[in-house]
Amino acid sequence: MVENRPFLNVLAHLVLILGVTIVVFPVYIAFIASSHGPNDFLSGVVPLVPGPHLIENYSTMLSAGMTSSGAPPIGPMLLNSLIMAVGVAVGKIAISILSAFAIVYFRFPFRTLAFWMIFITLMLPVEVRIVPTYKVVADLGMLNNYGGLIIPLIASATATFLFRQFFLTVPDELMEAARVDGAGPLKFFRDILLPLSVTNIAALFIILFVLGWNQYLWPLIVTTDQSLYTVVMGIQRMAAVADAEPRWNLVMAAVILAALPPVLVIVAMQRLFVKGLVETEK
Repeated sequence: MVENRPFLNVLAHLVLILGVTIVVFPVYIAFIASSHGPNDFLSGVVPLVPGPHLIENYSTMLSAGMTSSGAPPIGPMLLNSLIMAVGVAVGKIAISILSAFAIVYFRFPFRTLAFWMIFITLMLPVEVRIVPTYKVVADLGMLNNYGGLIIPLIASATATFLFRQFFLTVPDELMEAARVDGAGPLKFFRDILLPLSVTNIAALFIILFVLGWNQYLWPLIVTTDQSLYTVVMGIQRMAAVADAEPRWNLVMAAVILAALPPVLVIVAMQRLFVKGLVETEK
């Protein structure tokens, strides 16, 4: 095994390089396509080197959009997606961590049943309950506003389960020590549980932010006002008419712009995530 270790290391690095290439190459193609003019795609061959229209294409998407496809400038759509993604992530984490705290640290009738009822909702995706959810949102007058986009999506059985499992690993001595010091439940939650949960919160925020950012079906149903379009809705509208009018360069520019916020969030939160892991190990 010792003699084969260099070969295994080389093989592992080759596999890693191949995997990264497979993931990055489509993004590279999208970026290259976003730097060319519309006529460069009429031959059916995608260029592999950057073109001269990079600034022009991105400026067009940020300032004018694609009016022929009913897509407004991408700037407001990016803002709408950002508000929705942050709202969904923060709402899910807030509700889930409080629910898990109540389930683990409070004794009330049917506590276990309440947890399993929350957990069973994992079997009911949005598509299954979308009609009654839409009816409730419409009756409450939340169509075409941020409340209708965010509130129906903030419940999360997965996050509740993850926080519950983490709280079960917290030593009971911490709770007893806090009780001896005169700390109430909220002070124990704020001063002890929240700092210990930073790693979980960071990891969940990344996942839930990307989940909220990529939402398509629900915004499509509850939004008819163009000023509330999300970036995913805008890209779908652009792509729907791109074959009739060759504007794939603008579509790819929109795709690259739409991919930047999730990437920035992942890069920014990764430091906190790694820091939390290192501190946990210490």
